[in-house]
Amino acid sequence: MRILITGGAGFIGSHLCDRYLAEGHEVIAMDNLSTGSTDNIAHLAGQPRFSFIKHNVTNYIYVAGPLDMVLHLASLPSPVDYLNFPIQTLKVGALGTHNTLGLALAKHARFLLASTSEVYGDPLVHPQDETYWGNVNPVGPRGVYDESKRFAEALTMAYHRYHGVDTRIVRIFNTYGPRMRADDGRVVPNFICQALRGEPLTVYGDGSRTRSFGYVDDLVEGIVRLMATDVEGPVNLGNPIELTILEFARLTLKVTGSKSEIVFINPTDERTADDPKQRCPDITKAKKLLGWEPRVPVEEGLRKTADYFRVKLGLA
Repeated sequence: MRILITGGAGFIGSHLCDRYLAEGHEVIAMDNLSTGSTDNIAHLAGQPRFSFIKHNVTNYIYVAGPLDMVLHLASLPSPVDYLNFPIQTLKVGALGTHNTLGLALAKHARFLLASTSEVYGDPLVHPQDETYWGNVNPVGPRGVYDESKRFAEALTMAYHRYHGVDTRIVRIFNTYGPRMRADDGRVVPNFICQALRGEPLTVYGDGSRTRSFGYVDDLVEGIVRLMATDVEGPVNLGNPIELTILEFARLTLKVTGSKSEIVFINPTDERTADDPKQRCPDITKAKKLLGWEPRVPVEEGLRKTADYFRVKLGLA
């Protein structure tokens, strides 16, 4: 197949490039490099079945030749990014999704929207399954990301119903692994980099908020399986094993062998506004329809991620 991956130089997108190339397909990575990096795909340079297009998906997209799949992963998913670039975040969710769906329609290609667990907001249902409509504050600082993805889901289904585009929607829960950015503000790189540098691990609040952490290889496997099925509605992909942030901080110290202390802070700024108290996927649908569930234990995945950051930070 010939596959376009937007956000292909990003954390998850670059791993998808690897997977589809390993399966023998031709892959085109598209990225404007605002949050992605050519470092993530440098090892693919020169491969005859791989090409890279630097382009902002909020502008009209032209790709010569046929396409079998369009996977739309371009986004600004980290709090640092969507708080600094709120309008761009909305545009990539709205205009970017519109342009990629239009491309899929023109090419008769199967389309994937990379959505997010953030569509559930600060959930009142736990764990969250795909039938839950969410509890999102549309005018809060996080709303620019949450609502961009909710709109993108609605637009994807509109193209499916009105134009007959063959669509898939994956709701991605907290995912970690090599190629995350050290400065993206999310808890995994924050904790690992602090631990490796011997700095205190900063826990917001009392550490009782929960998250479920899935390793990137498991997520890629789930996406590949989803694209090979006829499941049209949203599918959760994530790790149903729930950890408090404090538990995760302690596990990070164990994995890295760090002697850093854990400190508790109570920021009152936009970083924690509408921050979900609990976040955990119900993956019943993925198990039943995709035969999928995560395989990589959190501790094993954390070790691999820490090894990556040791090299990245020059500490190896």
